[in-house]
Amino acid sequence: MKLSIEISKYPLTSDYIEPIKGFIELLNSNPNVLVITNTLSTQVFGDYDEVMALLQQGIRWSFETYGKVVFVVKFLHGDLRP
Repeated sequence: MKLSIEISKYPLTSDYIEPIKGFIELLNSNPNVLVITNTLSTQVFGDYDEVMALLQQGIRWSFETYGKVVFVVKFLHGDLRP
């Protein structure tokens, strides 16, 4: 099954650039997942299991590394890449 997500990360710190960059780098570590980043959000497309595992890894890494972080995620069934 294919999955499309749109995710925004809001680190609760004044130094928010590095936590966001690190998260996007982690998402880009899987060559089977397409990641498209813009100024407002990041879109991720791929196999459901791979996207969800990558998302779980990235969220856990963010919490363990940076503490309080807010994530806003939209999940859409199917491959809705542009």
